[in-house]
Amino acid sequence: MILGIGSDLCDIRRIEKSIERFGDRFTHRIYTEGERARSDRRAARAPSYARRFAAKEACAKALGTGLSHGVFWRDMEVVNLPSGRPTMRLTGGALKRLQDMTPEGHKALVHVSLTDDPPMAQAFVIIEALPA
Repeated sequence: MILGIGSDLCDIRRIEKSIERFGDRFTHRIYTEGERARSDRRAARAPSYARRFAAKEACAKALGTGLSHGVFWRDMEVVNLPSGRPTMRLTGGALKRLQDMTPEGHKALVHVSLTDDPPMAQAFVIIEALPA
């Protein structure tokens, strides 16, 4: 069963300007160490950061909280499965919210789709509950 759906569209230029203006102060506030390492390895850093920003926004929407009720930016991390498929690793308030919304006897699965077509980046997040 579907527990939540979220989508977000992010202007890559806005993320690029934030990185230029605030540097590490911006990236360390929003992104986990793993996300920073992955994005900083890319020649085009801003689109990578923008896709992850959009995924975090979409995930917060799918959780039904937005960035409130104890859900913070770094509680949601875009990670890749061994196959390369993206998903989200949730911690802190985001994980608590996910656990609270998952019916007893079920396991939550977070589906993520990321894309960009400069100057925009887009993400979709679907939270699904599967019988355990």
